[in-house]
Amino acid sequence: MEQGTFRAYSAGFIGSLLLTLAAYFTVVGSHGPKLGIDLAVAAFAVVQAALVLYFYLDLGKESKPHWNITVFLFMVLVTVLIVAGSIWIMYHLNYNLMPKHS
Repeated sequence: MEQGTFRAYSAGFIGSLLLTLAAYFTVVGSHGPKLGIDLAVAAFAVVQAALVLYFYLDLGKESKPHWNITVFLFMVLVTVLIVAGSIWIMYHLNYNLMPKHS
């Protein structure tokens, strides 16, 4: 599919919408283990990120994609550090601030 056309943008939008709804209904209608739900939602997020990169950002389509890929990988690194740091902080706040049962 040719990049930058209405058809490509529509396909990206519909794909993103379907993946968002799939993640939502996975969480809302879930009765399985929490780890499985978390992994399923993370998988939907990764697929949706790849879909957005392909349909909207055209990553890797130009003749010299070196800088775009470098900037993208740096963005991934920063995002992972922020998310992991936030989860670490929330875990330790929960552990240290919850009352101890005697």
